Amino acid sequence: MAMVDVIISCLDSIRQISWHIEGATVYLDGGCTESFQFLGAYPLLLELGAHAVCSLENMSSLDMVVNWSVSFHSARKVVVFTSRLLSDAHRYILRCLNTHQNANQCTIFTSISEIAHSAYPNSPLGPDAFHEYKSLLIQDYEELLKRSDVKSRQSGESTSKENLTSEDEGWSQITTSEEDISPHKSGSVAKDLYEDESIGHAEDVRKKLVVSVHHFPLILCPFSPRVFVLPSEGSVGEAYLSTKHEDSLSPGLPPLSTGSPPDGEDVPPGATLTAQFLYHLAAKMDLKMEIYSLGDLSKTVGKLLTDMSSLYDVGRRKRSAGLLLIDRTLDLLTPCSHGDSLIDRMFSVLPRRQRATSSFHTKGSQTQLKDGPADLQRAPLDVQIPLVKFLGEEDSTLENFRLLENTEAFLHGWNSSDTSLRTLEFLSHSTKLHGEKSFTYESKLLNGSFVSAESFRGTPFLEAMLDRRTKDGAILIRKWLQETFRRENVNVNVKIRPGSVTKSELQSLIKALARSQPSLIRNKGIIQLAAATLYALDELYSAKWDAFISAEKMLNVSAGDTSQSLAAQISDLINKSALVGSQGKNSGLTEPSDGLISFQDALLLTIYGYILASENFPTSGFSGPFSWQEEHFTKEAIVDAVLENPRLAQLKFLRGLTEELQANFNKKKLDVAKEESPSQLPTGDFEDDTWGSWGDEDADENIKKEQVYGDMQLKLELRDRVDNLFKFLHKLCSLKERNLPLRGGALGMENNFSGDSYSSKGLIYKLLTRVLGKHDIPGLEYHSSTVGRIFKSGFGRFGLGQAKPSLADQNVILVFVIGGINAVEVREAEEALSESGRPDIELVLGGTTLLTPTDMYDLLLGESSYF
Repeated sequence: MAMVDVIISCLDSIRQISWHIEGATVYLDGGCTESFQFLGAYPLLLELGAHAVCSLENMSSLDMVVNWSVSFHSARKVVVFTSRLLSDAHRYILRCLNTHQNANQCTIFTSISEIAHSAYPNSPLGPDAFHEYKSLLIQDYEELLKRSDVKSRQSGESTSKENLTSEDEGWSQITTSEEDISPHKSGSVAKDLYEDESIGHAEDVRKKLVVSVHHFPLILCPFSPRVFVLPSEGSVGEAYLSTKHEDSLSPGLPPLSTGSPPDGEDVPPGATLTAQFLYHLAAKMDLKMEIYSLGDLSKTVGKLLTDMSSLYDVGRRKRSAGLLLIDRTLDLLTPCSHGDSLIDRMFSVLPRRQRATSSFHTKGSQTQLKDGPADLQRAPLDVQIPLVKFLGEEDSTLENFRLLENTEAFLHGWNSSDTSLRTLEFLSHSTKLHGEKSFTYESKLLNGSFVSAESFRGTPFLEAMLDRRTKDGAILIRKWLQETFRRENVNVNVKIRPGSVTKSELQSLIKALARSQPSLIRNKGIIQLAAATLYALDELYSAKWDAFISAEKMLNVSAGDTSQSLAAQISDLINKSALVGSQGKNSGLTEPSDGLISFQDALLLTIYGYILASENFPTSGFSGPFSWQEEHFTKEAIVDAVLENPRLAQLKFLRGLTEELQANFNKKKLDVAKEESPSQLPTGDFEDDTWGSWGDEDADENIKKEQVYGDMQLKLELRDRVDNLFKFLHKLCSLKERNLPLRGGALGMENNFSGDSYSSKGLIYKLLTRVLGKHDIPGLEYHSSTVGRIFKSGFGRFGLGQAKPSLADQNVILVFVIGGINAVEVREAEEALSESGRPDIELVLGGTTLLTPTDMYDLLLGESSYF
């Protein structure tokens, strides 16, 4: 029986629609671009006959030039892949057709099913969503062509530039920057081509457009054949998981599991879309799911999945598998911590690709919900590995520089009909490469990305790195580089010392392997991974990460002692960050360096400390785990830190106090300056100045009183903000008591699971250890299949009831964390499977997104928080 492999399943799904892709210009939206990047699907699309693969949101008229070699009378096809609701992607699809007016066939693949479209709140589409959208798209496109024809006759020339911001056109408005993109604006060649076609073949342009809409569910980002997350810019990943109420923390996290799962109209869109995704994922992989859930929102998703099953699904010959759904809010400590994982370090420090849409829902999207948050933006998963930083040094060879020039020439789109112009432009851009902005310009042309399909002798790079600690991962990459040199038959004069990998070793190996263009292209996978490792191990980033690890260890030790010790550690971290911030401001630095903790970092550690308090001090609740005096010292430390550094007013919970804090800081600075350098008045003028100011003493006294009153008002307002912050921290303290599955330490009370090794692990490790050991898990709910419900309700009275199956009896187990996962949890899941002695089990781990500590700060205290 074939092994479960999400990468192969996704690539096979693309091959199954090869007829649509052949001879077509393929457009991908931001979420699909991210998914296909990790899949390594771009070569497959070209192999299947696609003329070009282009960005849907950032489309250009130059996308048309790929059809030059095609006979004009042959069919012109456009294929669009979108991970969004059709109503959200509509404006971009309409722009695409407006540019390709010679196309007579448009095929749209969306990852959102028809049922999900109709079930989404405020959706303009009904149960027959695909057919309805097809009719609406053709109607809007024909109206666009009519207006284009009228405008063309009025101006006396053909043009395709249309203003799509009319109130009655489509569903959404296009921003100014998007309106400025016209099919004849990006280059003279495309302009001439477009004008010739639009003028000489006007009747062909108005042929009946054939539109078809299909469901393509496998839009996901796999890190390995058995680890995946959802695209950051897809509707499923961006849909909110909880509404704003007392049990919710963030739209990007499930609510607290209080025993009342959302039902009916209270079900958040994220739950509905997640259930639809998992159902169709199982169907594509030919799996029959036995569903288990832990957490309120997971129970809701499990119920939706069960309701979608039918007798037909049960009767089909499918491979049995277990699905374990887990709420992220049952374990917030693991994603907040800085674990020993090289992948987590990489994703925390590497720059990310810019979002294709800066703010989708805030620009007139039809699906913006009245009762939900206006926007939820996940961090893009596609990292940008700065290869130029390691290849563009002074000692790099001329060949690498020519690679940059060749890449630039290709992207610029030279006009081959004008050789002299081409030469001048080439020289001009070559000069730019050597100019002051050369590094920034080159960085945009030569950036690396992770591709999960790339492998070393059959071993996928990312799969091998996911469960590696930092030191082990760096050693493995160095080993791969050395073996690559042996395969390339290249001698390298680099001294390799056993043990830890040094930065100089990696950098020397990278430069030696990328010395020639053919070698760089052949070995780009290992070069990109090595460059990402070198970037993550840079002193600027590694020192900060190590400082976090040290601080978290101290908090763990203090939490094992007393609440007083833990409170003192938190206050000490805040005081140190305040001192660092004031010193950085005096020296002109915007961020602390050399691994020092900033104030925002101290807030994240405060969150970490309060969650630790909820696990170690069971009496903690809404009033907090610390005494009033202990917490008062921490509050005053935060107030003093903010007063000393007014730039902290940019934090969400301090907004609205920027001007007041800056004015207060400037006044204090001026007072200090006056005290340090008192004015020296001439002796002859002393008597006159004294008599002249005799009547102003009362006025000076009034000014001082007003200043004191203003300072007191500012401090009172600031203390109110800080009190609200601690009310939120108290909510985090109550996680263990308010989350029913965790109440009373239910997951760690047995003697079989005692010890530091078990207690220091995350929730996924603990659950899998208990599941594979066939121990009971309080709060774990099994969702009966259709046949099971029939037996339970009908034949059960005759003693023919169906026994509850065990998750450990399944040979395939899919664990999906609603809210996201991190790389440490991937390693711990593999450890739990290895320790169980069950090598026959195929474990697949998925989540809403890949979480870093920075993402958790954003979800709990940042822009994506309900606080």
